[in-house]
Amino acid sequence: MSEDKNRYGQTTGHVWDETLAELTNPPPKWWMLGLHASWILVVLYSLYYPTWPLISSHTKGLAGWTSISEFKKDMKEVEDVRAKYENKLPGMTAAAILADNELKNYVVRSAKVLFGDNCAACHGSGGAGNPGFPALVDDDWLYGGTIENIEQSIAMGRKGMMPKMGGAQLTDEEIDKLANAIYNGTVTKEPLYAAKGCIGCHGPDGKGMAALGSANLTDKIWRFKSKDQLASIKYTIKHGVNDPSDPKTRNAEMPSWKGRLTDTQIKKLAVYVHQLGGGQ
Repeated sequence: MSEDKNRYGQTTGHVWDETLAELTNPPPKWWMLGLHASWILVVLYSLYYPTWPLISSHTKGLAGWTSISEFKKDMKEVEDVRAKYENKLPGMTAAAILADNELKNYVVRSAKVLFGDNCAACHGSGGAGNPGFPALVDDDWLYGGTIENIEQSIAMGRKGMMPKMGGAQLTDEEIDKLANAIYNGTVTKEPLYAAKGCIGCHGPDGKGMAALGSANLTDKIWRFKSKDQLASIKYTIKHGVNDPSDPKTRNAEMPSWKGRLTDTQIKKLAVYVHQLGGGQ
């Protein structure tokens, strides 16, 4: 036992393989100082901040601090910064916001959250359009791409109508001819285009009319994208869009956001969408 004490210091008498011993030496002073400092800090923290649960509440702490008060303080700081811009918006038109570069940049940044919360489910987080819904990043607009057009679309919603052309209006053979002409970008050269009245909504140049929300048939930008785009075009011609007389009609409706969003929020979104890249 004396040899163990000399070699290792104070031990419990347990030595393994002549090299590994269980010591009873006291911890280093720095370690003990750290231990005592730790429990003292715990006590001080418990006194200063809310810490211990009680039956119906908790200890409040000398500081009176709460996470809610901290949150409200941070939000007040954010709102104070935003107020410079937010106070201007109610009295301005969307076009006036676009003309003020500093204000426009603020609106675009702040409206990104609005877009994510209210628009991204259909139009995608970046505005490229989820399957079955329009892209907002190109320059193809059914109802026009001016800031006023976009604001009206958001506020009032859109629900255009294309009547079904299958059956009494067009034979399957005629539908094939028109669909192929649209697919190839030569629809205005197809005699059926004028003869069957398509020109009345889509215009003599086939580029559509914003007043009616009719599609441009010459740019190969498809409202209803499909792996078999030709078949999709035939289906649209045959069954129409939002035609209540055909249960197989395409459904395409933009809901009104007036009442769900404030006028200022609608203006913000109009500016944001306009700045995605395709605004006129």
